[in-house]
Amino acid sequence: MERNVILLRPQRRTRGIAADHGMLAAIVLVVIEALLFVGLVSAFWLTRAEAGGAWPPSGQPWFPPEELAINTVALLASGALVSWAARTWENPEARIAPVLFAAMLLGGFFLFFQGVVWLHLIREGLSLTSSHHGRFFCLIHVLHAMHTVGALALLGIVWLRLEPLRDDGVQSRERMWGSAFSAARIPWYFAVGSWPVLYFSLYL
Repeated sequence: MERNVILLRPQRRTRGIAADHGMLAAIVLVVIEALLFVGLVSAFWLTRAEAGGAWPPSGQPWFPPEELAINTVALLASGALVSWAARTWENPEARIAPVLFAAMLLGGFFLFFQGVVWLHLIREGLSLTSSHHGRFFCLIHVLHAMHTVGALALLGIVWLRLEPLRDDGVQSRERMWGSAFSAARIPWYFAVGSWPVLYFSLYL
């Protein structure tokens, strides 16, 4: 007598639940950080308005907008590459790994040269205790840098899962890792999208 048998795959179900939890955690993290950035930028502008005179305060360096503009373009290009990878994720002929690697290289470029600019400003006397200008600089930029490093690490995990050295464009992409990529994209999009807002709010 034949029987209809339903195969239960608890492992796949567990992976799906874990991926959903990852998405939820990423969204919660981004919301919390967005509120922090809004509060810090609002406090920066309030402090700047109350100062009344020239800004930054005497003896404090100003941010170099030209150098930071180059970094901004690199970060936006990285976000565009991640977005392209997301749109072509389900296409078995698309080579996702090289695109993600290029996006991570641009993200690393942004972090490295941001660090160069920050070290230069610190050597010129900008610090957490030098002035309100220095406090906002350190708090906002360190928070954004930490978020960017974490988001870059998440993209790196997904990239490694693609087995990039053997990516011939036809490898299968498990559904769980598609969800993981979705979760990793959320903090990266926030890192990319929040930076132009910080750039125009603080530097121009």
